[in-house]
Amino acid sequence: MSSESCEPKREAIIEGATRMFLKHGFHQVSMDRIAKEAPVSKATLYQHFENKNALFSAVISELCRSLLDTMTEITPESNELDKNLRQIAEAFIDLIYTEEALAIYRLVISECRDFPELGQVVYDSAPKIALTQLEHYLHNLKSSGHIDIPDIKFSADAFFSLLKGDLHFQCLLGISAPPSPEQKRLLIDQVIEFYLRGVLNATD
Repeated sequence: MSSESCEPKREAIIEGATRMFLKHGFHQVSMDRIAKEAPVSKATLYQHFENKNALFSAVISELCRSLLDTMTEITPESNELDKNLRQIAEAFIDLIYTEEALAIYRLVISECRDFPELGQVVYDSAPKIALTQLEHYLHNLKSSGHIDIPDIKFSADAFFSLLKGDLHFQCLLGISAPPSPEQKRLLIDQVIEFYLRGVLNATD
């Protein structure tokens, strides 16, 4: 099988497996069902992935790669604190409340005992990136005298904790719907106002 023909088949398998895993979970999905969903032959499926564990790991890694692409687009470079915090908040909120992101979190949490390494993959794909970017930005602001905070890491973590709040946990549990665009804007406004006044000692 040529490399040119392998890649589309692999993509079809990943896409089919993603739909099945997100909908039914890991244990309720067989390789037979994935082959039918792709659709590919079982022989083709096993040429690409030796077992369901390997395929599941590939699916989660691919999903997280798309999350990483979203977060790496955030590049606050100026001292416009309100504007840059809003940019970070909007990207983070839009990401964590997508149905795909919520489904990934639920799936990995349910399977983390059997796949402990995937928890780190998910964390590194977006939460860690966002936290590191904000820490770097706050460090630059502190160095230039625009803010005065004793613990940059704690302050960065507090920002994302405020954005997630109780609502994100409710969404993960399926007892609340993700916020509407208007609700997101209100949440971001409230968090930024509280954060600037209560956490950062911002100066002009």
